Amino acid sequence: MSAYILDVAMLPGGWARAVRVSVDAAGWITGVEPDAAPHPDDQHLRGIVIPGMANVHSHAFQRAMAGRAERGGTGDFWRWRDVMYALAARLGPDALRAVAAHLYAEMLEAGYTAVAEFHYLHAAVDDDGPRCMSAALVDAAADAGIGLTLLPVLYQRAGFDGGPLAPAQQGFALDTARYLALLDALAAKHNAQMTTGVAFHSLRAVDAAALNEVVAAIDDDTPVHIHVAEQRREVDDCQQHLGARPVQWLLDNQPVDPRWCLVHATHTDPGELEGIVSRGASVGLCPSTEANLGDGFFALEHFEALGGRWAIGSDSQVCIDPTEELRWLEYGARLQAQRRCIVSSAQAPHAGARLYRAALAGADGLLGRRVGAIAPGYRADLVALDDRHPLHAGLDGDARLDCHVFASPPRTVRDVICGGRWRVRDGRHEHIDALAHAARSVQGAFDA
Repeated sequence: MSAYILDVAMLPGGWARAVRVSVDAAGWITGVEPDAAPHPDDQHLRGIVIPGMANVHSHAFQRAMAGRAERGGTGDFWRWRDVMYALAARLGPDALRAVAAHLYAEMLEAGYTAVAEFHYLHAAVDDDGPRCMSAALVDAAADAGIGLTLLPVLYQRAGFDGGPLAPAQQGFALDTARYLALLDALAAKHNAQMTTGVAFHSLRAVDAAALNEVVAAIDDDTPVHIHVAEQRREVDDCQQHLGARPVQWLLDNQPVDPRWCLVHATHTDPGELEGIVSRGASVGLCPSTEANLGDGFFALEHFEALGGRWAIGSDSQVCIDPTEELRWLEYGARLQAQRRCIVSSAQAPHAGARLYRAALAGADGLLGRRVGAIAPGYRADLVALDDRHPLHAGLDGDARLDCHVFASPPRTVRDVICGGRWRVRDGRHEHIDALAHAARSVQGAFDA
């Protein structure tokens, strides 16, 4: 057992001072006591302490191509994929581990404390390939000390017409039997910091029979993630081949419920949004990537009015900052509506605080563990903000979260506790130099 004393903390019931948080040896919160007297062995977490953010959608390997697909010839999503395929073909387990470990350390420095890794680099040339590539990500998360939900991806065909995978996609392929065997092998490795879920790349990449077989084989509490309706072309092709829009097809044919994360859902109609809300599913929004790829705007204002659940992810890794994802999300809605403070209301007047709380709540249930609150039964994931910056002077409560989201100075995250362990002090991850050195060596080989 250990305990932390927090100067000011955001608890489920509101802001509190002198909060004592007790943590067991596995990293779970066992007690939360406001207005507490510190014990001699308590560790002091200064400043403004908020729950760590969950990153619900990550392709770690794509960090190695961030900024390297911004030139002529990659002008749409489908051309961008060619650059991504070329990188994927060059990644083995050691390189993947190096890239991912440094990325995960960067996430911790930014205030992400849990990540759902949407993993399709199986390099499936033999039975060991998928397990080696998955193990590389498990090791990378352990190197950095972040909470990992590994989501092996089922990826079997090139498009809705059932055509075979292109040569560049062959390393993503697994038949259904081998996929289920991989899930079983990974489940045996679950520990306090790592769990698993399932992921389907998209309806264009997996047919109904395979999707049904996997869903029938998993437990009722297993997280299920899928890319859906990211591009208009995908929506049109789905209507042509399946007779329905992608989200509507899922709602009509799958047991979509609160464990489901529909990633992107950019091109959805009002009826589909109502269906998502009625099932209690969350939408995984990745605003920086959706902007980078020119996907379009998610209908945030309408979804919020319906009471929809959403969370955020870093996706292609062009941005490793949860506050920037939240800003992009709100700013996109403002540009569409041509007015300010879209998500705020009379009940929640602070836009930044509303965004942060909504993203925390929307992720709870999507990672196979309780995250996103400073409360008993949740992971001890604590982020301390630097309150010494002049921008924070005179602010209290939710006004501080507004400042954090909309006017963050550089390196506003000072300290990070993840799974009960201190990982970031004074803005720097405990192993950042060594992890950066390994990642630079890999990056240099890619760019040679």
